[in-house]
Amino acid sequence: MKLIKTILVFGTLLIAFSAHAEKLTVAAAADLKFAMDELVVSFKKSNPSDEVDVIYGSSGKFHTQIQQGAPYDMFFSADIGFPRELAAAGLAASEVKPYAFGRIVLWSASEDATKMTLASLVDPKITRVAIANPKHAPYGKRAEEALRAAGLWEKVEPKLVYGENIAQTAQYVLTGNAQVGIVALSLAVNAGLASKGGYWLVPDNLHQPLEQGFIITKRAEKNPVAKRFADYISSKPARAVMTKYGFVLPGEAASK
Repeated sequence: MKLIKTILVFGTLLIAFSAHAEKLTVAAAADLKFAMDELVVSFKKSNPSDEVDVIYGSSGKFHTQIQQGAPYDMFFSADIGFPRELAAAGLAASEVKPYAFGRIVLWSASEDATKMTLASLVDPKITRVAIANPKHAPYGKRAEEALRAAGLWEKVEPKLVYGENIAQTAQYVLTGNAQVGIVALSLAVNAGLASKGGYWLVPDNLHQPLEQGFIITKRAEKNPVAKRFADYISSKPARAVMTKYGFVLPGEAASK
């Protein structure tokens, strides 16, 4: 009888451990910081036993890390090209799913960015302009494209300070290490940044679209939490969160 009880207790612990062990590690582009934090909280309300850890950074660096075997279960990229390359290399367990289009803005904590345009950046009073590193950060690439399209790149380039990702770029502006930054709209509309300064929306005809997409990586092929979270991203509540942070959703037109 004692043996049966021991087996039953062990079995119960095993089941409890298995339920607790359902964990998801997400690599997410830094523009998603505020939106993704909110999405995870909402997801966990209906999936309380699921553990979701999110690491934020630049899409290009995550792309490289996943190729090198980094232990990420899902990859949300600010440039859909990166997950497409991983899928083509056999490193995805799902199709590449578009989830949003991003926008770039001029934002400042010390200047009135609402009255600025890209041409304002050549003003001698503006000596430091922050953008994400175009070598690996999609928002940095689009910032460079917009400046080049406006014929301002050569004049503004000497003033540039580069963030490792778009969140660090915004931080440079927030702390005064740059007077103005070209940052993600999704960050500028967050209450913390919005309370510090306004923004000017960069016309999207000045740069390539910031189409964003995600994959479930090969290592998470049998991870049930990955499938549940992927399904949740397409839900009405999740789409409402993305819209709240200024993202344009697939199949919808930009509001401005």
